[in-house]
Formats: sequence, C-alpha cells, structure tokens
Amino acid sequence: MAKRSIVYIDGFNLYYGSVRGTPYKWLNLQRYFTLLRPDDDLQQIHYFTALIDGPTQPNQVTYLKALGTLPLMHVVLGKFKTKRVRCGVSQCTFGGTRFFPASEEKRTDVNIAVHILDDAYQNRCDRFVLVSGDSDLVPAVDKVKALFPTKEMIVYVPSRDPIRGAAVELRSAADKHRSLPLNLFPRAQFPLTLPDGFNGLLKKPSHW
Repeated sequence: MAKRSIVYIDGFNLYYGSVRGTPYKWLNLQRYFTLLRPDDDLQQIHYFTALIDGPTQPNQVTYLKALGTLPLMHVVLGKFKTKRVRCGVSQCTFGGTRFFPASEEKRTDVNIAVHILDDAYQNRCDRFVLVSGDSDLVPAVDKVKALFPTKEMIVYVPSRDPIRGAAVELRSAADKHRSLPLNLFPRAQFPLTLPDGFNGLLKKPSHW
C-alpha cells in the first residue's frame, strides 16, 4: 500500500538553488513530484514563498496563478520586510551614509515548520518530503522524528552548487536525503498557455 506523502517546498530555496538560469521556470510542481515519487500517495504539495517587490512580480504572480490551477497545490505566502543594512565593504570610500535599505524574506521557515507539525499531529501523512537546504528547519524535523518515530522524513536539497548543496545539518536530521534531481524538469513544464479557471488564459512569461 502506497504511503501518504505531503511535500513542503521552500520556494526561494528551489528557485535560487535549482531553477534560476534554466529554461524550466514554468515548472508544474504537481507533475514534477508525481514523477519524482511515483510510489507515493501524494496528498498535498505546500509551496511557501513571498511576493517580491519589483519588475518581475507580474511573472511571479502569473506563476502562482498557474500553480493554483493544480488540485494538490497549496500556496502559502509570507512577506518581505525592509531593514537597514550597514555596508560591510572595508575598501569603500563613499563619504555618505554607510546604511542602505534591503529586503528580507520573513515567515517562510516558520510557516513550513508549523505546517509540518500540524500535519503530523493531524496524521495527514506517513511521509514528509521537504524541499529545502535551510538548517533553520532542523528543530521541526527533529521534533517530528521524536514525537512520531514511525513517520518518515525525506529531504531534497535544491542546489546545483556543491557548497550550497551540502546542507549537512538538515540532511543529517532526515531519515533519507539527496540533491533535488534536475533531469525531470523538462518533463514537468506547464503548457505555454493554460486555462486559469475563470474563463481566461495564463501564458508563460516571456524570456522564461
């Protein structure tokens, strides 16, 4: 009997680790994980991200709408917070203020941890499939393993860079781990256009 699985995706980890710079940004995540985990009984796929503030936001919104057409997908939004950061370049000779504004993504790690623990307590799955390399998630993984020892925690680290992809702490906390396979990306793309569910069409963003 196939094990019930739920997938938890750190969206920015996935993008910067595996997707950026490739022609596969129009990624159908439900199709991808169906191919990746053919023996699992996929219950849901949680995708955690935050809306960026910039010229590429319309592309991101279009992609989130495309994900919203998939029956197993659930998008969870955090937010960006602006903070002041001090310039750390010691050779800089600029005579003005050494502080500048920078955006920081907030809530994603907490949202992932809360969803994992809630799904564990509600017994919604037998297997957790976590797509991230962030060590901040280790406490949540450890807590699930301590409280629910029969459940399985699998980590896929999204990275084409061996240093970034090391993720030693998170890999060590999981029952199983591996780097996220990239070879399935070409087989898991949305069509160039697809119905949005509201009598309209969604189109793949240009340059994607």
